[in-house]
Amino acid sequence: MTELAIHAVGLAKSFGELKAVQDLSIDVPVGAIYGFLGPNGSGKTTTIRMLCGLLTPDAGEGTCLGFDIRRDTQKIKAEVGYMPQRFGLYEDLTIRENLEFIARLYGMARPRESALEAIARLGLEKRAQQLAGHLSGGWKQRLALASCVLHNPRLLLLDEPTAGVDPKARREFWDEIHGLAASGITVLVSTHYMDEAERCQLIGYISQGRLLTHGTVAEVVGAAGISAWRIAGAAVDRLMPRIKALPGVETAALFGAELHVSGVDATLIEKSLAGIKGEAGLEISRVPPSLEDVFIHTMDVASAEAPR
Repeated sequence: MTELAIHAVGLAKSFGELKAVQDLSIDVPVGAIYGFLGPNGSGKTTTIRMLCGLLTPDAGEGTCLGFDIRRDTQKIKAEVGYMPQRFGLYEDLTIRENLEFIARLYGMARPRESALEAIARLGLEKRAQQLAGHLSGGWKQRLALASCVLHNPRLLLLDEPTAGVDPKARREFWDEIHGLAASGITVLVSTHYMDEAERCQLIGYISQGRLLTHGTVAEVVGAAGISAWRIAGAAVDRLMPRIKALPGVETAALFGAELHVSGVDATLIEKSLAGIKGEAGLEISRVPPSLEDVFIHTMDVASAEAPR
């Protein structure tokens, strides 16, 4: 059997009338990178906080790193690195000073040496004396990650860690994450970016507090039963309103001079598109569905099924 870093069954959490998480179960193997997808307010952050001992579930049971998420919260916190959505370090301290301070909070025997090790690990040597408040978004992100791994945790919980960061910094961040996972650290990350989700070994989609689907990217895309087409041509933007209204077409999005169309009824879509094949200059071809197609489809289905 695969060793699990996280095992939770039936988690639930409410805040007054708001049911933030409902009957959520999840298994995450040791050393895996697990991506949480879902719209704002879907319950991703609440789930992460329950798993790392920051919130007590109203219902459900689970273990994190072998510790009970209700009884052993202090033991879990000692083994977890948590990176919140917003930068939370002291902007009037340098990188080194911030990391030394955090090392002392963890009660590490050699805080200065531990801070220097984290600085070297994340490539921060040239900026070690720079004030955190003067760093760009990408470097702040790297400092935040350094603070998370300072105490050599076995699990990283990253809550939308690359929001507002440029593509180059995002890619470098993910290179670091894969390096940490290769060393045996388990990573649970929430994200809105489809390219980031595709970098995860496992993903789960949360909507209105429920885990609707999970598995590898290929498994999630395959299980959605979505088909997709590419329509290219000079007149495609003019035809977009007409194509969006065709029977079977659930989504239609322009990418330059190409229109990406998707839906669950492949036969109906193909029949509908046959009616525009004669349009001058149009090229129509079937393409593999994307994770974004699945994300939007799942979100639409969840919204349609929500009680009103």
